[in-house]
Amino acid sequence: MPQALRHTLLSMRDLLATAGPFILLALVLLAIAYKVLDPNPPKKVVLATGADQGAYAEFGKRYAKALAQHGIQVELRGTAGAAENLQLLRDPESGVDLAFVQGGADMEYASQADYEAANADLMSLGSLFYEPVWLFYREASAQRASGKPVLESFADMARPGDWKLNIGAPGSGVPNLVKRLLEANRVDAGALTLVQKPSTPAVVALLEGEIDALVFASAPESPLVQMLLQTPGVKLFDFPQAEAYSRRFTFLSAVTLPRGVVDLARDMPSANIRMIAPTATLVAKETLHPALVQLFVQAARQIHGGPGWFQRKGTFPSIENTERTLAPEAERFYRNGAPLLQRYLPFWLANLIDRMWVVMVSIIAILIPLSRVVPPLYQFRVRSRIFRWYGQLRRLEDSVAERPLPELLTELDGLEDRAGRIHVPLSYADELYALRSNIHMVRRRLQGHEPRT
Repeated sequence: MPQALRHTLLSMRDLLATAGPFILLALVLLAIAYKVLDPNPPKKVVLATGADQGAYAEFGKRYAKALAQHGIQVELRGTAGAAENLQLLRDPESGVDLAFVQGGADMEYASQADYEAANADLMSLGSLFYEPVWLFYREASAQRASGKPVLESFADMARPGDWKLNIGAPGSGVPNLVKRLLEANRVDAGALTLVQKPSTPAVVALLEGEIDALVFASAPESPLVQMLLQTPGVKLFDFPQAEAYSRRFTFLSAVTLPRGVVDLARDMPSANIRMIAPTATLVAKETLHPALVQLFVQAARQIHGGPGWFQRKGTFPSIENTERTLAPEAERFYRNGAPLLQRYLPFWLANLIDRMWVVMVSIIAILIPLSRVVPPLYQFRVRSRIFRWYGQLRRLEDSVAERPLPELLTELDGLEDRAGRIHVPLSYADELYALRSNIHMVRRRLQGHEPRT
């Protein structure tokens, strides 16, 4: 091995041996911080959506695709709707981490304290889109009930004629919403035949004349909504008191379906239609990993941030009408946007740095004062390799009057041989040469070349 390389390796060995405890301490502190902070999210998350062919199911597929780009598997769990989603979120054994929830879908509570207690372990990631109340009815049924093919009020359905109204499957948020609307209009639910079929069977029943009307609360992206808007003989109810509903119910907004937005060429609808709309929110368990919250709100901006039938570009996602406490990580996103590092680095690395940098700075601040003892320790370690032989050299010189000269010279030869095999960094070579010079000086004294003093 070349001499220069040997000295380099020796210096590195000494340095590592001296700084080793500090490196080990830093690694232990980092390991503890990693364990406590848990910066990397789980690779799988469960999102409760809604009924097949509904808006929740369609949006769920988009979220799964968006998070798959970052290595996160989103398992979609179909449900009856918002009410069931809330039950799953509150059930610790359900395995559901997030869910789409319709505004106003929660059951009524006796007091605000009861409501807060029921939602204590849940947090909102923001409002995503309007879910207009789509009340579709058959023109023939309206003609039979009121003598004209258009419903003008909820009261028209309560007239003699035994109207069959589908209010959504149990577990969805629509039944509770419809009952509130009927009560606000002083319509006795007993005057109607309320049916609770899932969305797809309800649409089939409407088209076949088995029911007279049905109610959805869904984004316009729902394939069923898109189809019914263009079905002859089926009309969409216009809410002339939409603004009043929004004042009476805080979870409702007054929105307008613009003329021609469904099909400009066919001018569908042929006039603006006033509607009411709860806001859909993304609700998560409080235990959801912050990195997953960040990914979901970023995906929400991509999925819901564009223009739509009821909103302009940039309206959603939003912190408005969230009903529940906003997640801290979501609030950070809405305030500052995506973390800077995630714009330039892979998600896993940017997330790791983003969550660990404070700890790393703290560890460095602790270790810097301690590191000041490393150079003196390194110097002591190297020099001690040389200085320990001076003790033997001194004992040998002091015993010249007590031991035979040949024995002393033999021991001195051995000492010189061992000193010749000492390897030190080049910066300490002068001290090694000093040891060898002192050995030669003692030899001359022993041989009588220099008188003892």
